[in-house]
Amino acid sequence: MSDELLVVRCQLGERGAFAELVGTWHGAVERYVGRMLGGPDDDVVQEVWLAVFRGLPRLRRPERFAPWLFTIARRAVVNRLRDEYARPEPVPGPEGAGPEGRDEADDVLDREVVAEALGALPVREREVLMLFYLEDLSVEACAQVCGVPVGTVKSRLDRARGLMRSELARKGYGA
Repeated sequence: MSDELLVVRCQLGERGAFAELVGTWHGAVERYVGRMLGGPDDDVVQEVWLAVFRGLPRLRRPERFAPWLFTIARRAVVNRLRDEYARPEPVPGPEGAGPEGRDEADDVLDREVVAEALGALPVREREVLMLFYLEDLSVEACAQVCGVPVGTVKSRLDRARGLMRSELARKGYGA
């Protein structure tokens, strides 16, 4: 069933349609939030779905559900990052718990390595890369979610690809 039809059914008060909508998009929202924040955050995901539930009756263009959903998720992530930046910086422990302890034999080019490289990108570039490649949104939808022109999304995508390539090369996965 299309998202558009599910949104309309939700707007008509059908609770089962909302459950289907959540079932369809929950994984994508979790991935987006987790990658933007550097780890899973159920509270932020829950905030997103609460905002969706509250705002869904006012969504005028049901066909634009995905960009609208990621706009809400983006706001929740920005709010969380803003809260984290406002906190005092933690004092590092006596011995670094960095990646030195990782077993290098496990460092194969897999999802974990890509996720780690993705996490090293600046937030703006990481966001467009995730929305475009992982969530399969169009450049126009990414522009709507990020609140920037299409040209800016294209340049951020180009920069993100270059940074990702450099990050993977730095880790020994040259292409």
